[in-house]
Amino acid sequence: MKDVVVALYEGVVLLDVAGPVQVLHNSAGYRVRHASVDGRPVRTDVGVPLGADLALSELDRPIDTLLVPGYAPPDGDRPGEEFLDLLHDVGGHARRVASVCTGAFLLAEAGLLDGRRATTHWAACAELGLRFPRVTVEPDAIFVRDGSVVTSAGITAGIDLALALVEEDHGPELARAVAKYMVVFLQRPGGQSQFSMRGAVPATRHPALRRLLDTIAAEPAAEHTLTAMAARVMVSERHLTRLFRREIGLTPGQYVERIRVEAAQILLETTADGVSAIARRCGLGSDETMRRAFLKALGITPSAYRHRFHTSHSLMTPKETS
Repeated sequence: MKDVVVALYEGVVLLDVAGPVQVLHNSAGYRVRHASVDGRPVRTDVGVPLGADLALSELDRPIDTLLVPGYAPPDGDRPGEEFLDLLHDVGGHARRVASVCTGAFLLAEAGLLDGRRATTHWAACAELGLRFPRVTVEPDAIFVRDGSVVTSAGITAGIDLALALVEEDHGPELARAVAKYMVVFLQRPGGQSQFSMRGAVPATRHPALRRLLDTIAAEPAAEHTLTAMAARVMVSERHLTRLFRREIGLTPGQYVERIRVEAAQILLETTADGVSAIARRCGLGSDETMRRAFLKALGITPSAYRHRFHTSHSLMTPKETS
């Protein structure tokens, strides 16, 4: 029985705790204990109280695995310095440390991610990289293992992380059986970019570039070659490329492809148009070109994306028939 300690605090995200704990419980190879700063119950982000088995300071060292769930970004309750100090101490004596979602920020604040690769919720990856430059952030990963530290993407990705821990500890057959029982993927197809907020690129204060970006978004299928775009804003192709890299962090071609993929995502979600028709409407040309663009940007095919995100009417009340 491997000893897993879940670090609790006021405002912890309920599913960040419940998802991994359910996986470990169903695996029957773990003793899971919950520990708060003072050993008292805490209230989760949704108001549900969680009991604690003991205080973090009462733990015998070392433990096998320390699991740190996240708080609700951007304004959720965050634990104070006492929790972070205990996290540093307990984590330093654990064989393995894991975090779910914004729990990565707590590991970083406790100094447990210095010099490591990590991930967190897609909406918080940029902030993690900015606040903690010694952490190499992998924004598309569902979970990242770097030595003895494992971090996961947002919320339900804690289930993916826990299944990976089970596979590491007890082998793929048990992990696969638990995943089937819980009706989840053992390995989720694609990265977390498929869930990301569309258009999440930095704003630019450059007026000509801003107008160009608006034009690309409004008409993704129009001619947006480097030559055409440079002529539109009356700068050289080399200068336009420098502007894009400086202001957006992408080349002009990368930005155009990203906007076209996002336009195709919307049509796949909301219309019944075929993939070939959507590819033409969004400027991606053919279904094969669109397929390659989706795999590069999102890690899944257009058909798989539609299957996962298309608006469903299956639960709507059927109309009465006479």
